Amino acid sequence: MTKKKPLIFIVDDVPENIQIAISQLKELDCDFAYATTGEQALERIAATLPQLILMDVMMPGISGFQTVEALSQNPATRSIPVIFLTARAESDDVVRGFSLGGVDYVTKPFKGVELRSRVRNHLELHAYRSNLERLVEERTQEAELLKDVIIEAMGELSEYRDPETGSHIHRTRAYVVLLAETLVQQGHFLSQLTENYVVLLGKSAPLHDIGKVAIRDSILLKPGKLTPEEFDEMKKHTLFGEEVIANLEHMAGQPTSFLNCAKEIAGSHHEKFNGSGYPRGLVGEAIPLAGRIMAIADVYDALISKRVYKSSMTHDEAMGIMLDGKGSHFDPVLIDAFVSVELQFREIAAANAD
Repeated sequence: MTKKKPLIFIVDDVPENIQIAISQLKELDCDFAYATTGEQALERIAATLPQLILMDVMMPGISGFQTVEALSQNPATRSIPVIFLTARAESDDVVRGFSLGGVDYVTKPFKGVELRSRVRNHLELHAYRSNLERLVEERTQEAELLKDVIIEAMGELSEYRDPETGSHIHRTRAYVVLLAETLVQQGHFLSQLTENYVVLLGKSAPLHDIGKVAIRDSILLKPGKLTPEEFDEMKKHTLFGEEVIANLEHMAGQPTSFLNCAKEIAGSHHEKFNGSGYPRGLVGEAIPLAGRIMAIADVYDALISKRVYKSSMTHDEAMGIMLDGKGSHFDPVLIDAFVSVELQFREIAAANAD
């Protein structure tokens, strides 16, 4: 595969100056493009995305400085290095050029050796930075993928303890994201439900029952109703889940937004809006929003799913129970949002059936 030559874009209102610059730089084995006005340059630079710009300062219409200011407003062009070209080298001009993001300053008339040296240096720096950014992006993507796989595996640990829960974590994750996005669309909790936080919710949801790995099989898989003592032990899976995730934070060396979100979900998804839930009996908005969202997803899915201790309900039967819990078990605002997308919940359940 032939390596693509770097593109140098030259902006000067005097065509002869463009020709001189090209003749002095042609031994660098680059491609060239040009414009004779700032307006023309903005359009062509955005279309070609060169590796380096040589920008004349004094031009009719918008100046070189104004052109670079406009380029800096475009995410696609703001990182392209700019070398200013001018017959003036007053300190004020130099300072302004660098303040606008220029990487260098070359005075006219050009000296071939100086121009080639500076252009070569900045092309190499730009190539190095681009490669470094690409490597960082690749490593970040790999790290994110690895984290997602580990989260999925950890979430499924608790589900493997109970073979009847099947695709529970896949369904509940989809419910959580749908409910959070619906709340945003309806204008609720906007300060907390940012785009990034909704992604965190989706990634954290599979860990909501991670604490069940510490619950005895005789309790977790019991085919009948739990005794009060057994139920008290079952309740502890919320605290065990918090502890597992807190240990992950300790190993990471610092708190992270993801682990904090996961810890809130694990520890609070069995709290009830009226304070009758567990493990802490939190009331209303004292329950973390992540836990209140997870509660709706978790209870709805439990109702429509078969368990060792119960048969599954229809969607309509489950909706009746969910609505009865408005204001007592569930946040009324969240229940209203849930009702508005109940058909999508049913579709998610059908698409991810056990």
